[in-house]
Amino acid sequence: MMDDTHICTAARAMAQTYSTGAVPLYGKKLRLPDRQAVILLIKDIRRLIFPAYYGEAALMSLAPEDYAALLLERIEKQLQRQIVLTLPEEQEAQAAELAAEMVTKLPQIARQVQMDLEATFDGDPAAGSREEILFSYPGLFAILVYRVAHELYRLHIPILPRMMSEYAHSHTGIDIHPGAQIGDYFFIDHGTGIVVGETTVIGDRVKLYQGVTLGALSTRDGHHSLPGKRHPTVEDDVTIYSGASILGGDTVIGRGSVVGGNAFLTSSVQKDTRVVIHAPETVFKSRRDTE
Repeated sequence: MMDDTHICTAARAMAQTYSTGAVPLYGKKLRLPDRQAVILLIKDIRRLIFPAYYGEAALMSLAPEDYAALLLERIEKQLQRQIVLTLPEEQEAQAAELAAEMVTKLPQIARQVQMDLEATFDGDPAAGSREEILFSYPGLFAILVYRVAHELYRLHIPILPRMMSEYAHSHTGIDIHPGAQIGDYFFIDHGTGIVVGETTVIGDRVKLYQGVTLGALSTRDGHHSLPGKRHPTVEDDVTIYSGASILGGDTVIGRGSVVGGNAFLTSSVQKDTRVVIHAPETVFKSRRDTE
């Protein structure tokens, strides 16, 4: 019969890793946001923006302004509790002010997301209705979460923006860094595999298809590459088709351009340009020819 010596040995080794890690690994409960609370916050914001579709039926008898006030108050309290957990203890007093400022931005976020809904409906002939988009299109959900996370990022609130963007990423396969700057009337079609980096700038009326990467030319230097613009700029009215990779902070895709599928760009494109990748030669052979 085995004794528990191996358990004691492994436990001592684990205790050693606790004391040498780059981040705190053991001790009193850490002051960190609660992931489930952040998810509930996103859902409440979606209820605020699209109440007829995601709202609570018991509250729909209220006047619209009263409904909004109730949700806004709840969102502000939830947000304040989570912001407190992201700040050093000596800065806790700022949480209430930051939460209040974020709440004042939600009407503008709602208007932007409604424009994104119109962009999706106008841009996708397969969309049967706006309701279909609201309930089943991952792109619109990813954009909604991005717009909320981006405002938190602009307020210099740590951790929460990335928690939100990674929640959307895990549900949609769309990875938009909250630091990216994205204009109005934004359309993501299909969406799986899209990556938009932190310093990306995207103009108005831009369309992205699945598998598009707007990334850094090189991440080899890691944090040593900060600060600076590492990701491309995409001007107004640009369409980028599936599988395209556009890299580098100096790379600009000019207004009105169309980038074809599987393009790989590390230099700028003038406005109103079509970038087309020649298809590889396809050879057809009869099976009898190879026997």
